[in-house]
Amino acid sequence: MKLLHIDSSILGDNSASRQLSREVVKAWQAADPEVEVSYRDLAAEAIEHFSAATLVAAGTPAELRDAAQKHEAQLSADTLAQFLAADAVVIAAPMYNFTIATQLKAWIDRIAVAGQTFRYTEAGPEGLCGNKKVIVVSTSGGLHAGQATGVAHEDYLKVILGFMGITDVEFVRAHGLAYGDEVRSKAMNDAHAQIKQDLFSAA
Repeated sequence: MKLLHIDSSILGDNSASRQLSREVVKAWQAADPEVEVSYRDLAAEAIEHFSAATLVAAGTPAELRDAAQKHEAQLSADTLAQFLAADAVVIAAPMYNFTIATQLKAWIDRIAVAGQTFRYTEAGPEGLCGNKKVIVVSTSGGLHAGQATGVAHEDYLKVILGFMGITDVEFVRAHGLAYGDEVRSKAMNDAHAQIKQDLFSAA
């Protein structure tokens, strides 16, 4: 079992999503000591955003690429290969301005690749990653799950993961973190309890 752990919060050690995603990974390792974990910190080592340069690099034969194009092509290839090699992914997804971190979006843009993670057919698009499991650690200062304000956060992640064929998706949620100490404490405690009691209870 290969597990890819993705962090995207800009808050470092003060991040609730980082704390909870670490806890998910530790619980997974306890349930399956053989799991191989790879880690990517998208805030500390940000991926360049998808751009015209990305498309040009992809469309240029390898032997004709200049240094910048080689870098772009290698970044895309390495990011995609790491994702494809994973059997499961833990994604820490804090909300910023009603959506996911821009760093996480940049990563998604590198793994959503036609012919690799999805393909178009005469019957419509088909996801190619249906064998993967994803746990999303969803955090926010407000209460947005199931609301219009959450569409570009959790709902977006459901859509893009589903588009790639991934339907085995679980959310560990800690919302209302900015609503005061009592609400924050309850949200974090509930998330801790879900990780300990529910996610790996069958293991």
